Amino acid sequence: MELFFLVLLVVVMATALGSGFPVAFALPGAAIVTIAIASLTGYLFAGNVDAFFAQGGPSQWLSAGTTNLRGVYWEAQRDTLIAIPLFVFMGIMLQRSKIAEDLLVTMAKLFGPVPGGLGISVVFVGALLAATTGIVGATVVAMGLISLPAMMRNKYSVPLATGTIAASGTLGQIIPPSIVLIILADQLASAVDQAGTLRQNLYKAATGEISMPSDFSVVSTSAGEMFLGAFIPGLVLVGLYMLFILGFAFLKPSAAPAVHEPGTFNRKFMGKVLITLVPPLALIFLVLGSIIAGVATVNQAGAIGAVGAMVMAGYRLREGKRGAYTPAIIAILAILAIAVALSFHTINIKRIETSDDVVAIIVALIAVTLFLLALVWSGWRTLVFEDTLRGVMVETAKTSALVFIILMGAAMLTASFRGFGGEELVKEFLLGLPGGFWAQFIVVMLVIFILGFFLDFIEISVVVVPIVAPILLSDPSANVTAVWLGVMIGLNIQTSFLTPPFGFALFYLRGVAPAAVKTIDMYKGVIAFIALQLLALVIVGQYPSLVNYLPNRVSLLSETAPPPKNPKLQYCLENIVHDEYQTNGDGIMSAIKTASNLDISYLPKDLQKKLQSGYENAEKAIPLMDDIFTAEKAVEDAAVDYRPIHDEVRALERDARRIEAHIKDLEVIVSRSGPNGVYSEERGMKAKAKIEGLTKEHDALMAQIPDGWKDIHKTFSAVQNAENKARLTYRRTVDSAYEPIMEVRKILGGAEQLAGLETEIASLKDDIRNLEPEAAVKRIEDVRSMVSDVDGTSDIRKGLTDARKIMRSKSPEPDKAVAEVDKSLAALAEDLKWRKKGEAELLPGLNAYDEAIKYNIGLRSQPRLPKDMALDVAACLSPHRDISLNF
Repeated sequence: MELFFLVLLVVVMATALGSGFPVAFALPGAAIVTIAIASLTGYLFAGNVDAFFAQGGPSQWLSAGTTNLRGVYWEAQRDTLIAIPLFVFMGIMLQRSKIAEDLLVTMAKLFGPVPGGLGISVVFVGALLAATTGIVGATVVAMGLISLPAMMRNKYSVPLATGTIAASGTLGQIIPPSIVLIILADQLASAVDQAGTLRQNLYKAATGEISMPSDFSVVSTSAGEMFLGAFIPGLVLVGLYMLFILGFAFLKPSAAPAVHEPGTFNRKFMGKVLITLVPPLALIFLVLGSIIAGVATVNQAGAIGAVGAMVMAGYRLREGKRGAYTPAIIAILAILAIAVALSFHTINIKRIETSDDVVAIIVALIAVTLFLLALVWSGWRTLVFEDTLRGVMVETAKTSALVFIILMGAAMLTASFRGFGGEELVKEFLLGLPGGFWAQFIVVMLVIFILGFFLDFIEISVVVVPIVAPILLSDPSANVTAVWLGVMIGLNIQTSFLTPPFGFALFYLRGVAPAAVKTIDMYKGVIAFIALQLLALVIVGQYPSLVNYLPNRVSLLSETAPPPKNPKLQYCLENIVHDEYQTNGDGIMSAIKTASNLDISYLPKDLQKKLQSGYENAEKAIPLMDDIFTAEKAVEDAAVDYRPIHDEVRALERDARRIEAHIKDLEVIVSRSGPNGVYSEERGMKAKAKIEGLTKEHDALMAQIPDGWKDIHKTFSAVQNAENKARLTYRRTVDSAYEPIMEVRKILGGAEQLAGLETEIASLKDDIRNLEPEAAVKRIEDVRSMVSDVDGTSDIRKGLTDARKIMRSKSPEPDKAVAEVDKSLAALAEDLKWRKKGEAELLPGLNAYDEAIKYNIGLRSQPRLPKDMALDVAACLSPHRDISLNF
């Protein structure tokens, strides 16, 4: 019966959408109606409202949507969706202020002389508007009103002209900032948690280990990473559009002729190009650049975009009048003043120490005041001229409300889909497909593409993604990143705006196109661009680095970059360090030998032992790295014969586990059936019969596992464990090799600081005799803290600790405490002898040794990666690495 109600849910939803019922109410309405019918049917025929739910009951699934919405709004960690109204405001403001119109007209004149130039200008402006507005409907309407008549006048092919406008208008869905990317990031954040649990369970089932290595975990994504990941694929799509138009114009010049306007390219026109082009580009730089640089979160970048759009609208609405650019100029000067002040001082009103700090804060306050003045001035202009601000605010509220209502409704629909066992059916279907991850992925992409003929991007994002993403992300054979999957889905969803019968970009264009433009010509025109979008999908799927590289690069170069000891980085770091050993191994060994010959006889015995041990471990580093790659080659050789058997057995075990889960569900029905149970006795008997059939099927599957599988797996695991052991041995060895160097360098470098404390320690003797015991204890603690700041001072601190203990006792004895202070002074004097000698004779040699091994043997102990290595690691991490043999 659960299957019947699942089909009913889909039919009710499809009927509501097909009849024109608003999406925002069709999704939750379908869920509520179906759950109500299932509950009533269960009550009437089984005596229990929960009878026809796969798990849980109606109250659980009806409340799931509300719970999800509460999490979206009330959890500080999930504030990503706040950026949506900010970016919507930015886009509508730029649209209403006619800045988009200026871009189209100016770029059309600029590219006109090039064959297909008008089409290229539409694509170029579409890309710019995508990076500033992201509002498909407004972009298509604006370009349709302005560019389509010009292209028709200049004898452009009608299908080419309409297809170019419609396709270019959809670029806002993949070029950041994009609403669809924000929604996908939010949905994928939840999917990653589920995928991580699935992969953990898979690892436990395959290996028996409770904890999975962290470098095998599924990494989450954010809106900022989605923006970075989609940036290059968006440019690839723009490039494909432009190349297609150029090729079309070359093959058929009459369909896309060049447009020459005499006297266009003069000084006045070039000034117009700069004024029209630079502000939107600057806004794009501020919005995306602030995210890429890590200066601002997505929400803060959205606020930057909204403010920038208002300032731009302020001068555009007063264009041609006196003082039109005054607010914008004030805003620019204020921002420059703040930037200059920040470059020279850390502006913090709580840390004013010098007169220069006061001046910097005053400058910053003046600049902020001027910027606020410019913003209020621009806002006033948008309010009083053509009532622009009010219209923008109303449209922003409408669009944002629509998005959030759809999100809530989709959450309820998804919850009810799960309640009737739909998620398990989808999971079983996908996991049962031959061909592994790529077969599953292609089917999901095909389903999303087909759904794009009927549904909008929001419905697809919030209904389909939560169901299929955990399955795709958990697969260790592909080991895809969440950001890559999100961008691939985003590229696929983009086609939904062009695919008939419900291609929204086609509707928008049809509404503003002249009657001479036939709808069939519009459909013909978008076919080529749909094909280009699918081609872009194939390219990005084939080269995941196009998506993953930029987020990896920004992450590894940011102030919060993970340290080199991060488990996720080890595989790539060891490949890079191995290459370094191959090219510079002799130089590294020579540096180790030179350092080991330095005179350390005057150092304390413990430091001597640590240094000697460090040198010995350093000498082992290169041979141990060779052991890693020998072991890795052994795994690769063994995997040739092992992989087919492994894949076959794991597929059988996976199917068997699905059957086991089904049997457990049926056993629950059996245990709860009977006269006093939830389910009828008849249903219990059917469940028993089904359990018997499934048990036989399960046993038949397990019987197909090849003989000797356990021995084969044990043999390969031994080879694999040898590689893991080699890697762990190398990591421990290089850490042990470098840590003594860091310790001794810090100790010797603290000689001067320690010498400066001699007076402080000596003064304690008078303080102990003259101060009250409590005050004396506080004084001793202060000096002891100063000594603790210097590395390697445990012997010196011992006397101070004993002196404090004496003065804390019930009967303080100042003379004994002073005697302990004298011991600390004596220990300090002894320390300074070898420290100063080491600082003069040994430290230069250790510093030179450190420079030689810092970024190879000592790389794991550094606080962060150097830039060149960070870039190499980012490139190494970008392709997807198959880790399935570990499962």
